[in-house]
Amino acid sequence: MAASSIAPEPSWSLRDRLGEVLHHLRMSGMFYCRSELSEPWGIDLPPLTGCLMFHVVTSGHCWLEINGFAPCLLQPGEFALVPHGHGHRIMSELGAPLAKLFDLDREEVSDCYELLRHGGGGTPATMVCGAVRFEHPAAQRLVRLLPSLLHVQAWNTIEEDWVRSTLSLMAAEAKHLRPGGEAVITRLSDILVIQTLRWWLAHHGSTQEGWLGALQDDRIGQAMTLIHRDPECGWNVASLAAAVAMSRSAFAAQFTQLVGESPMRYVTRWRMQLAWSWLREDKQTSIGDLAARLGYQSEAAFSRAFQRYMGVAPGAARKLQEETSA
Repeated sequence: MAASSIAPEPSWSLRDRLGEVLHHLRMSGMFYCRSELSEPWGIDLPPLTGCLMFHVVTSGHCWLEINGFAPCLLQPGEFALVPHGHGHRIMSELGAPLAKLFDLDREEVSDCYELLRHGGGGTPATMVCGAVRFEHPAAQRLVRLLPSLLHVQAWNTIEEDWVRSTLSLMAAEAKHLRPGGEAVITRLSDILVIQTLRWWLAHHGSTQEGWLGALQDDRIGQAMTLIHRDPECGWNVASLAAAVAMSRSAFAAQFTQLVGESPMRYVTRWRMQLAWSWLREDKQTSIGDLAARLGYQSEAAFSRAFQRYMGVAPGAARKLQEETSA
């Protein structure tokens, strides 16, 4: 691919660069479930590879237990996120008998929304739980940095009122499921997942190294954002260095040190990750059109790069994804 002459971009603030990442937090819901539970009860949730699983208690309480962590008590107004799809357990009390999630009877309300009723007839509790997936590589990169469990007990002051209002609305919809209620609950759930990630970035993002730390560097972060915004551009080390007003050698060394790989390897990896997500999302677009969207002058050049980085040809990857989602 030919190199491009790029005029230096205006300096972006850290807020702009993190905003670029948050912009890509568009998710696809795997399933959402409203649960009506009564003590004693316990549910064993299996691992769900590539998914983020969340739990909101709308009345009562529950314990959440994940291997390697102390059990945590969830109360109304709190939000728990298990970002890496690890198997875990929710229960009315520690040591309660457990039933496997997919062994329980569930009422299907829509393609991805279910009602579950379970328990021994004692003190009731209600919850909204779900599993979502992020397809965009920026979002996936962010998720990989998260701890195995996020438990938000107190929101920022500026957010607390509307988050609690959102949780109250979710609780009302879960209690009296009206027409369209499942759509309201799923959208509110998605908002709370994204808000939880924003909460984590605000409290812990500045302490991160690696990819997120590099994104927060004034010049390397700008270069990464250029790559994210315009993956089809004919980037090379010289054009990226010029865009952030650095010498070629200093830029290449600092980028590699902070990101953990060379600038051009990052460019190629980013394009291949985008291609992978596009193959999943856009089944009508030809491989040649995908290659053009990523700046490759031929389908053959794109296919070689894709197979080198992903270990499978684009056409085979699309077929594999179709079989997996069937």
